[in-house]
Amino acid sequence: MTNLHTAGWARTHKWQAVKRTACTLGLSLVLLAGLMGTGAMAQEPIKVGVLHSLSGTMAISEGPLKEVILMAIEELNEAGGVLGRPVEPIVEDPASNWDLFAEKAKKLLTQDEVATVFGCWTSVSRKSVLPVFEQYNGLLFYPVQYEGEECSKNVIYTGATINQQASPAVDYLMSPEGGGKRRFYLIGTDYVYPRTTNKILRLYLTKAKGVMEAGIAEEYTPFHHQDYQTIVGKIKSFCAGGDGAVINTINGDSNVPFFKELANQGITADTCPVISFSFAEVELQTLDVKPLAGHLASWNYYMSLKSPQNFKWVKAYKKWCEKRGIPDKQCVTDDPMMHAYIHVKLWAKAVEKAGSTDVEAVLKALEGLTLSSPVGNYKVDEKNHHTWKPVYIGKIREDGQFDVVWKTKEWVRPLPWSELTYPGRACDWSGDGLGTYDMVNGNRSWLSQQ
Repeated sequence: MTNLHTAGWARTHKWQAVKRTACTLGLSLVLLAGLMGTGAMAQEPIKVGVLHSLSGTMAISEGPLKEVILMAIEELNEAGGVLGRPVEPIVEDPASNWDLFAEKAKKLLTQDEVATVFGCWTSVSRKSVLPVFEQYNGLLFYPVQYEGEECSKNVIYTGATINQQASPAVDYLMSPEGGGKRRFYLIGTDYVYPRTTNKILRLYLTKAKGVMEAGIAEEYTPFHHQDYQTIVGKIKSFCAGGDGAVINTINGDSNVPFFKELANQGITADTCPVISFSFAEVELQTLDVKPLAGHLASWNYYMSLKSPQNFKWVKAYKKWCEKRGIPDKQCVTDDPMMHAYIHVKLWAKAVEKAGSTDVEAVLKALEGLTLSSPVGNYKVDEKNHHTWKPVYIGKIREDGQFDVVWKTKEWVRPLPWSELTYPGRACDWSGDGLGTYDMVNGNRSWLSQQ
């Protein structure tokens, strides 16, 4: 009886041991499968969109932005990716077609399901995609200076606002260092950015700076315009008195014939300085630069800036160009390229901070976020989705680079809404960030009620 009992006890415990082993093995297999699944999940790429014109009239300016975005993404991947996952760029070419920008944006958000999009140059392209990003709650990083009068929850505006580029340019031209100019010829491409910028500048000149209306001329040409002979003739007459200057908001490849015609008609920086807001080192590579020496630009970055951060970045881009087969003459950096590069790093840092690619979490993480850049510590405003930056006035050199002739003493806070056109109006996306609203005289104002 005792032997039977002992044998039964042994069999029972042996069976329980087997079950425990089986359970442990099963649990281990489950855990292993889970870990394998997690590992596979960790390797799943984070898709991001690149939306810049690689053909058409804007390709001259936007093509290099695509290059620095891809370079920044490669750097992220070489450093381990974002949240331990590789970043996969999906490049779309809207071909300088504003309607196509909206179609491509929708495709990136709904079909490719990208975490964010880096793109657009012209304001008309940004206006085209804006309803798409707001409808699908996407996130757009926009790298170019613009006219303001906009502040979307779904856009991070890394380029300059009017008070970070255009009005400081006027201040310089009217100063003794800038020649004490009192008459201004406003020439631009016929779309929202030049027209709105010049509307604000006209008010700034007349209301804030005391310039007479008779001392302001204004003219626009279509995209891809080529014949500037008549317009430049008028500019030559306008500047004959010696107190005139040109404010240039021409975009894209039309800058090439415009500046060629200035040289043809003998207009120099001494007789009639031109200060440009959409014309930088990249465009200068397409011109005979010698006749343009002395003309000006207003930007927040120049390739010639002498700082350790900029030297490091330019060197890295030179290596990128060599690897991509880009000729050294074309391998230059400029302001929109710097912002296009930096906003990739801003997004990555915000995702790491948020621990997620979720748009709402990333937007919250971006508030007040700073990181190193070629111009120093770069900061996203705590409230309005724009960025703080220094302002530089540069003079064109014969080698196609710029000498900095003036800069702001401090970094300039972005103001999306000009006090001249919308007094008391601001923008605040901090806190709950519900809906699309602005701040008017300190109070939240819903756009639908305006």
